[in-house]
Amino acid sequence: MIWYSIVPEEMLWQFAPPAEPIPLKEIRLGGVLMEVELLGEEQARIVRLLDCELHHYLNPDYAPGRMIRYIPTLENDSKG
Repeated sequence: MIWYSIVPEEMLWQFAPPAEPIPLKEIRLGGVLMEVELLGEEQARIVRLLDCELHHYLNPDYAPGRMIRYIPTLENDSKG
């Protein structure tokens, strides 16, 4: 939508509520680095692919908007 007005933009948007940031996280799934939107306890939505091979863009499992199960885990980097 395009809004044409002689009223300055600052006056139009001064009473609008501030936009809340969407909780995004970068994860690697199946060798594909992607940005996901965290929706709940164990659920996320794929927003975009960040680093992958070209054929991954055609895979419907990695399509933006796809819901995935997201369970964060901790990894221990120290070698004992």
